[in-house]
Amino acid sequence: MKKLDIVYEDKYLIIINKPNKILTISTLKEKENTLYNEVSNYVKKQHKSNKIFVVHRLDKDTSGLIIFAKSILVKNKLQNNWNNVIRKYYSIVHGKVNKDGFITSYLKENKYLYTYITNSKDGILAKLKYSVVSSNNNYSLLDINILTGKKNQIRVQLNSINHSIVGDKKYGIKDNSNILCLHAYYLKFNHPINNKVLEFNINYPNYFNNFIK
Repeated sequence: MKKLDIVYEDKYLIIINKPNKILTISTLKEKENTLYNEVSNYVKKQHKSNKIFVVHRLDKDTSGLIIFAKSILVKNKLQNNWNNVIRKYYSIVHGKVNKDGFITSYLKENKYLYTYITNSKDGILAKLKYSVVSSNNNYSLLDINILTGKKNQIRVQLNSINHSIVGDKKYGIKDNSNILCLHAYYLKFNHPINNKVLEFNINYPNYFNNFIK
């Protein structure tokens, strides 16, 4: 991985602009090449006793803002207040989206697709809203505000309205993109220690411009 893209750091937490193609944490198949390990190594260079803790995750193929805590206390404070954290994403989707929208559905896990849409209330309620930033006949750039944080939620819900994310090999349609066009660009939350409002807004990656001119 390239040098860490640190967006913000203090003695309590650190925010990274995560590149795509890297796991947040290890899996059974990949133990070493993770963002967690990269950030852990970084803070240990400052002092060998330093530690980091995972507050939330982004999919391997999703890029953008991600928070790590530097103590269990800060991790717990952030997670206990997670419903008040505002998170927004940019995404390039297939097709021309004509108007802003709101998606409410129920997600249910299985071992093959992880999550899928179900109309039954035995699933987990998931909500998001989106606005159209720009579009052409083939693609649209959406600004997405997730109102619930469920695994693969954005990918599944956009596919359910026939506007799958470009590069989504799991839920989307086959295309020539090797990169998932989903980027976590915005965070706003109260600092877990001093309650100061923290707000971060970064641009989408350059490769988004290949689809929206």
